Amino acid sequence: MYEPTPAITAYWDAAAAAFDDEPDHGLRQEHTRAAWARLLGSWLPTAPADVLDVGCGTGSLSLLLAEAGHRVTGVDLAPRMVERAEAKLAAAGLTGRFLIGDAADPPTGQEQYDVLLCRHLLWTLPDPGAALRAWVARLGPGGRLVLVEGRWREAGESGAPYVAGAESLPWCGGITAAELTAAVRPLVSDLRVEPLSGNTELWGGPVTDERYALIARI
Repeated sequence: MYEPTPAITAYWDAAAAAFDDEPDHGLRQEHTRAAWARLLGSWLPTAPADVLDVGCGTGSLSLLLAEAGHRVTGVDLAPRMVERAEAKLAAAGLTGRFLIGDAADPPTGQEQYDVLLCRHLLWTLPDPGAALRAWVARLGPGGRLVLVEGRWREAGESGAPYVAGAESLPWCGGITAAELTAAVRPLVSDLRVEPLSGNTELWGGPVTDERYALIARI
């Protein structure tokens, strides 16, 4: 059985220092940052809501959520990613809770959330179906599942090879909107997909692959 956790931890720890160099990761350009803030505002309930940001990385989306008045808990497998997320919110004078752990099974006990947010993570998981079920279980009544995903020609960071055996991951290279919809629909009561490929402000320039958000209610 493929066991990704140690290799994936090392990979993302090593990627943390340069992670924010990508326009949609660091959100350093004001127009990119504003574009993501607008989208999050359209997907989430009125603040304050309890939001679980799984695979939070360096906390760029967590920061936007905290700025909007939400109560944020971020989870990431890589300690160096979590360090940067904590520092990012502290520098802005905002509070958030960040946990080191497997985003596929967040270490949040019996806590329930109004929103679970995940961006560009599913392709890294050995059992994405189990992760989706675990995420839905973290949501309270009427909770929202927000998945920002896509189908890419290649997966990985800056052309660097991903961990050995990654080609066996079920959704290696991403997942189409149609396929993700089929996986999520049995778990939720309502679902919609919002295409994102054409919104160049989100990505720092034009993209040619499929990118989208899936927003669902349980």
